[in-house]
Amino acid sequence: MNGYQITFFTQQDRRYHGKNLADWLVCLAADMGLRGATLIPGDEGVGQHHRIHSARFFELADQPLSVVMAVTSDEAEKLFDRLRAEKLHLFYVKVPVEFGVVGEDDNVPSS
Repeated sequence: MNGYQITFFTQQDRRYHGKNLADWLVCLAADMGLRGATLIPGDEGVGQHHRIHSARFFELADQPLSVVMAVTSDEAEKLFDRLRAEKLHLFYVKVPVEFGVVGEDDNVPSS
């Protein structure tokens, strides 16, 4: 299947609707019926204002996070329509990809 890999970048202390923004994005993917989303914590990064964000012992709130999704073109369009409607200011990278599943279903319930 062809589509896009979309990666959103944020940090641990960023909140939206009372929830960590990265968690909110993962829940949004589930609510929209997307194939999935993965939240990936980072050790250190540089943000748009050239400030270093890191996961140091005393600065865990500033830890960089990314949320990665693989979506079809239609799903990407619906996702970005939703994010625009939410009026979110959020940096992302959108890359064309081929994606799918290899192997047989091992009957393990997905969560």
